[in-house]
Amino acid sequence: MPGIIENATATGAGSWVDARHFGRGYGVQVLGNTTSGAGSAVVQIEVSNDGVNAIIAGSVSLTLGTSVTDDGMTIDALWKFIRANVISITGTGAKVSAII
Repeated sequence: MPGIIENATATGAGSWVDARHFGRGYGVQVLGNTTSGAGSAVVQIEVSNDGVNAIIAGSVSLTLGTSVTDDGMTIDALWKFIRANVISITGTGAKVSAII
């Protein structure tokens, strides 16, 4: 399972990942948790054919706690590149990952 971001603790976009070998019809799972108390995160999944200009394929919102929470989305198109962009993240020790 390739990670497109791993244990991100701050906002910002991850690096572009070559998505061509995933083919068509794959899932993206976003997971996160805190070390204490509640938090939240919003992660946009972005795609591109030029690796420069991002198109938002979808957005995943999580309510974070000390146990891992997750949600996901599917991509049903042939894009050359994919990345995750952490739009917001709150909570003590909050971190998120996105995997395909």
